[in-house]
This record gives sequence, C-alpha cells and structure tokens, in this order.
Amino acid sequence: MAILKSKGDRALGIFYIIVSAASFGAMPIFANIAYASGTNVVTLLFLRFTTASFIMLSWVIWNRSKFSFPDSKVFIILILMGVLGYGGQSFCYFTALTFIPSGTVSILLYLYPALVTILSVLFLNQKITRYEIFALILALSGTVCVVGFKLGGAGQGYFFGVMSAFIYAAYIIVGTKGLHKTNAFLSSTIIISSTAIVYSIIILFQKPVFPNDFIGWGAGLMVAIISTIIAIVTFFAGLKKIGPVHASMFSTIEPVITVLLAWGFLGDLLGIWQIIGGIMVLAAGVLLAKEQK
Repeated sequence: MAILKSKGDRALGIFYIIVSAASFGAMPIFANIAYASGTNVVTLLFLRFTTASFIMLSWVIWNRSKFSFPDSKVFIILILMGVLGYGGQSFCYFTALTFIPSGTVSILLYLYPALVTILSVLFLNQKITRYEIFALILALSGTVCVVGFKLGGAGQGYFFGVMSAFIYAAYIIVGTKGLHKTNAFLSSTIIISSTAIVYSIIILFQKPVFPNDFIGWGAGLMVAIISTIIAIVTFFAGLKKIGPVHASMFSTIEPVITVLLAWGFLGDLLGIWQIIGGIMVLAAGVLLAKEQK
C-alpha cells in the first residue's frame, strides 16, 4: 500500500506541475493582449496581484477553520518570497515581454532548471555529476543561441528575461527548503498578498494606466486567476510532492505552450537559432532533472 500511495502522490505531483506550467504558459499571451489595450507593466502587475490576493484572502477567511497559520519564521519567509522573490521575478518577466517576443522570454526563463541545480549544490548540499555539468554547458550554450543572434535594440529585454530566471530559481530553492510543511494554498495566499502590497505602494508613486477596453480588462483578470492563483497554488502543491528538480523538468512544457499560443494568437515567429537554442535549454533541463537525485 505504501508503494501505491507513493506512486499516487508522485502522479498527483506531476499533474499539479503540468497544470501549473500550462497556466503560466498562457500568461505572456494574456499580458500582450492587456498591453495592446493600453496598460503598462506596473499597472498590470498591480491588477494581477491585488485581484488574486483579494480572491484568495476571501477564500481563506471564509474557510479559516480549515487552515493552520504558519509560525513566525515561516510567515516571514513567505512575505520575503512575495516581496523580493515573486515581486522581482514578475517585474523582470513582464518587463522583458515589452521588449522581446513572448516565446523568447519564456525560453530565457527556462534557464532556471540549470540554476536550480547549481543552487541545490550550494545550499541544499546536493552533489553534481559530470552529466549535470554537461547539462549546464548545454543550457548556457542554448542561451547564447537565443540571445546572441537577435539582440537588435532590445538587449534590456534579454537582461530582464535572464534575471527572471535567476530570481525564480532562488524562489524555488527557498520554497523547497523552508515550506514543505505548510499548506500550499495558504502559503500562496501570503506570498501573493505580500507581492500585491509591493505593487500597491509602487502604484501610489506612478500613475496607473488601465486597459481601455473590456478585452484588456478580461486579459488582466485571466492573468490573475489562471496565471497567478491556479499556477502558483498548483506549483507549490507539486513541488512538495516531487521536489524542485523534477518539478523543473515537467515545467518545461510551459515554453512549448507559450510558443504555440504566441504563434496561434499573436503571430510571433522564432528564427532557426532561437529554436535550436530553445531546444538546447529545454534538453539541459530534462537532463538535469533525470540525473539529480
């Protein structure tokens, strides 16, 4: 029975990560629709996190008897993950979308499986094999293919895309190390609410630019519900069951979904070097996940 339960937990964890990846994969599409409706990065992030936090806090309050509040140490970690981690990562990610195609941004973000492995060695005392070293070289080479042949006038877009990956990798390591005993929904609520406070403060000093039509408002709502609430909660739930490296491996379907949606709805195209580089980055993530114990 224990083996069956273990297999069931693993299957459920994989399912959660795939749902999370699909939800995150749709985010660049929703974001570009919102941008086309006149909004900007800070306003969209303000709408994203305040809407999501309102929905999630309402649910927690309504069902407060079902949740056990974390201790002070974990609570502080969750707040920092929201303020520094998700706040910084989302700002870099959404800013990159304003400079370079959504497919390229998604591929750059997927440097994070390699970065997760490096941080696991440094902070979780995990060993690295020669296969993992090869995978790191493969990932970095793939990034050169993606970045080096299509810089144009948007070098800052690539910078923000890579920074998004660095911050996200650190975010995953912190989540793995300190949050394994907390409820995924409650943890996500605290993180998202902390991020919402950050962007609420920022919006006080920067005039908001809201969408100018219902399509833009709808896209913003989809970013909050699908690409924030569903995406973050399911990722934490899957992360607790299968660990950071395997979660990274199954999350590699996200850029595939993004590229397909961008091709279908936005007309984005990737050149041959971007495609080759993307394949190399994703292959490195899969190799790392298979080799990591």
